[in-house]
Formats: sequence, structure tokens, C-alpha cells
Amino acid sequence: MRCAPIIVAISAVALLAGCTSESKPETASGGVPDTKIRAVQADIDGIVASGVTGAIATVTDNGETVVLTSGVADIDTGAKIPTEPAQHVRVGSISKTFTSAIVLQLVAEDKVRLDEPVDTYLPGLLRGAGIDGRVITVRQVLRHQSGLPEVAADPRVDEYRAALENRIMTPTEGMAIALQRPADFAPGARYEYSNTNYYVAAMLVEKVTGAPYVDELNRRILQPLGLADTYLPAPGDREIRSPHPKGYGVVDGKVTDVSRIEPSVPWAAGGLISTGADLNRFYSALAAGRVVPEAQLREMRDGVLMDAKTQMHYGLGLGSLKLSCGAEYLGHSGGIYGFVGLSGATTEGRAVTYTFTKDPDAMPDLAGLLGHALCP
Repeated sequence: MRCAPIIVAISAVALLAGCTSESKPETASGGVPDTKIRAVQADIDGIVASGVTGAIATVTDNGETVVLTSGVADIDTGAKIPTEPAQHVRVGSISKTFTSAIVLQLVAEDKVRLDEPVDTYLPGLLRGAGIDGRVITVRQVLRHQSGLPEVAADPRVDEYRAALENRIMTPTEGMAIALQRPADFAPGARYEYSNTNYYVAAMLVEKVTGAPYVDELNRRILQPLGLADTYLPAPGDREIRSPHPKGYGVVDGKVTDVSRIEPSVPWAAGGLISTGADLNRFYSALAAGRVVPEAQLREMRDGVLMDAKTQMHYGLGLGSLKLSCGAEYLGHSGGIYGFVGLSGATTEGRAVTYTFTKDPDAMPDLAGLLGHALCP
């Protein structure tokens, strides 16, 4: 499974290529300053010039949203990525913020306590070599401090191969695979990203609410915020149903369309499909305190250092970063077969979502990308 964060600080050489895009926004600016549009467009043009197949940037500022694209939607036809209709993409680990937000809503309802052991809600689930759900807390799960081994380290947990082999995977099967390996460290000892944590988080949601995770996602997040272009595909629903660019990866040495995957493998850890506009709306609402109450938002923002170069911190399913202008980015990144994404907002109402339809050979300067889009 490739549901991984992309918070890696690399030299921004790719951003300095200075190419001119053939894709322009349909409206010149609206509330988004022209200087910002030009800077973001230059960024995604440079990333495409460095070898990425396509890129989409959705920028929200002053109550307006502009979509910028660069590169192609389909290598075979050479078709450009359109700005309309809205392009749907797999968002990978950006899904984790949605899952965490549901758990924090349950905390606000006094149905879950962050410092309670997981075993209180899922008795007997977490057992193994060095693994004990009686000492691993909900907070440690959401903040990747549980020590649970990475389920994606097992070759059976591969959403692209599962689709080729017509396999689905239940959360119980995924957990059984993960727990065959020993703990990576003692609970609370450090931060280390593990998709297994968000299998546990979603299973906790199901146990506490008595409803399928997808139903709680729809009822608590998607419907209230009007995120009509966001959905968690059902097991076996392997296509991206709505208009979308193809996502590419290198398979057996050849650049290949890898858009078709088995969504039950990433599930709540990375299975969502969405658009840039929907993600901007979600993170803007979250940053404004309209998804979880202020007390729980403070818990989500209370992070540990995850990357010394960028000074990115990771809270409860939410990354934070102070930008050069002093604004604070709140969001998440994600990588899954065919798609790499970065999304988030500031408390001042600005938001951005970047999507690349192939892994960059070298990750661009993410802090620079965010600054161009989120600073005034």
C-alpha cells in the first residue's frame, strides 16, 4: 500500500524551470491575486517540466477558488488536463484527516477519550510481540506514536496488485497481516508514520457508533460540508467514476496507467477520491472550527516534530507548518498509486490543493509551494 505522506524537503530546482503553461484559469483572478496565480502556475509548470505527467493546483483566497493545470491527462492521447469539469483524483493519506476528525467529533460527544487505551473500545484487537492495546492510547494511534508495525510493509497489502488479482481486503485481514510483525517501538517513544494506525482509528469509529465507517464519514463530514465530489469507494469499486486525469507509475520499468486500484486496501487510511475544491472546502472548514469544536481542534493541532528540515509538526491526523510569511498551514499530504497530493488551509481563509499524476523524481520544496499559495 502506497498511502504515505510526502513531507520531504528537497531543493526546489524543479520549480525554477520558468515554463509557460498552456492551461489558464477560465476567469482571470476573481478574489485570488494575479501575482499568486502566476506564482502557482509557474510552480506546477516547473514540476511538469521536471518529468511529472500532470499537475493540478486549486487555490482559494478571498472567497474565490481558481483551478490551474499543467501537463497532460492522458499520455497516449496527449489531452491536456481541463479546469472544468472538476477533476477527481485519489488523495491517499489526506484521507487520514477525515478519519481523525470523526474520532475527534466522538471525543467532543464524550464517546471516546484520547488518553484512554485502545483496548477500552476494541478489546483484544491489538496483541502481538511488543503490542498491547491496554497501553496504546487513542491519541498515540492518531499521532503515529503507537509503535504499531506498518501494514503496507507486507507485499500482500498492495492496492494495485489487488485490483489486478480481483482481491478485496477487509480491515480485519489487514490488521491480522500487520500484527504478524513485532512493534516498531514502545508506545509514545517517538513518532513514526504507520497506516495501521488509521485502520485502528476507523475500526474504533465503527465500534463506538455501531455504523460502517463510510456511513459516519458521509453523515458527519461529507454531507454537512456539501462535499458532493468526495467519496470512499466501496470494496471492488476500482475505477475513478467521475472525470479524472490518469495517474501514472513505473511498473516493471515502464510508465503505466495505475489509476485502477482496490480501495478496500487503503480504506480509511488512504482510499478517498475527491477534488481540489472539495478538499479546500474541508480544510478551510476544519481550520475555522466548523468540523470539530475548538477544544478538539486544539488537540488536533498539538503536534510532534515529524520533519526537522521543514519544521513540519504532526498532530492528530493533521500536519502544521509555519510559513515564511507567518501564516500557519494546517493540512496533510498523500501518496497513492498514480497520485501525489498536498492539501490544507490557514485560519485566515486561504486554502490550496496540489495534485501530481506521477511521483516527482525529486520532491519539490513543499514549504515553497505552500507559501506561494497560502501567503497573502
